[in-house]
Formats: sequence, C-alpha cells, structure tokens
Amino acid sequence: MGEGKGSTLVHILVVILSLVAFGFAIAAERRRSIGTLHKVETSNATYCVYSSDVATGYAVGAFLFLLSSESLLMGVTKCMCFGRALAPGGNRAWTIIYFISSWATFLVAEACLIAGAKKNAYHTKYRNIIYAQDFSCETLRKGVFIAGAVFVVATMILNVYYYMYYTKATTTQVAQKINRSNSTVGMTGYS
Repeated sequence: MGEGKGSTLVHILVVILSLVAFGFAIAAERRRSIGTLHKVETSNATYCVYSSDVATGYAVGAFLFLLSSESLLMGVTKCMCFGRALAPGGNRAWTIIYFISSWATFLVAEACLIAGAKKNAYHTKYRNIIYAQDFSCETLRKGVFIAGAVFVVATMILNVYYYMYYTKATTTQVAQKINRSNSTVGMTGYS
C-alpha cells in the first residue's frame, strides 16, 4: 500500500456497489408504475389499474447496494471516529469535509430511493365518487428515482475522495513518527 493511496480493493468495491445502485435507480425510474383510470359500466364508480410494480424492487435494490457501499467504507475507516487519529493539516480538513458531504448526499439519496419505493408501491384501488371529472390515478412523480441516482453518483465520488484523504491523513502521521525515531541522535550505552 503506497503512502496515502489506500486499498485499491476498497476503492473498487465502493465504486462497483455505487454503480450498481445507480443502475437500479435508473431502472426504477424507467419502470415506474403507471395507472389508468377505468370506469365500471354498471355504476359511476371508477378504479385504477396499475402496471407492474417492479420499480419498487429496483428502488429497494438501489437502497441496499448504496447502504452496503457506505457501510463498507465506514467499516474500513471506522467511521473516522474510532480508528487512528488523523494527522493535523490539510488532509484532515479535507477528510472531515468529504466525510460530512458524503453522509449528507448519502442520506438524501437513500431518502429519495426509499420514499420513491414507498410511493410507487402505494396504489389507489377504487374511487366511489359519482360526479368526478378529470381524476387521475396516483402515481409517483417523475424524477424521484433520477434524483436518487444523481445523489448516488455524488455519494460515490465523495466517498472515493473521503477514503483517499482519510488514508493520507492516517499514513502521514505514521510516516512522521517513523522519520522522527530514525533521525534522533542515539545517546545510549558506551561500548
């Protein structure tokens, strides 16, 4: 492992898990449920018939893949709080900035995905209003899963930078300690 580079495996896993989450979010947007209003011939009652509900499964899959990506990174870095102390300096400042930013985008992405999945799964079955005009079936607004996908990509990029600066901030401190111990003048024993 080079100084400040971090584990290539962690980088690859974070990117792959995030890209899979992105793919699922895009698939969920493309397969959102669409409702069509049907009228019962014998009465004035109307009801909605919905297309397949596969988008909810895609959204939950995106949620879980992004959650596993974030969990992997926070497990490796020990959530920046429980591991080695970070060396003072610019790398520590960037680590903190990227840590907070990645958590903010992660929470927004997860909220978009899970709220979209919940709203997509909710369907109105029957409407018994007799004199209703211009009613439409409740469906998920366009773009909710796209917003989640955009925040998934933002989270991935911020996580990569967070891990890069985290490893720089933890390895520079170790390198400084090693250099300090080797550069001292030995004043021990007389031979």
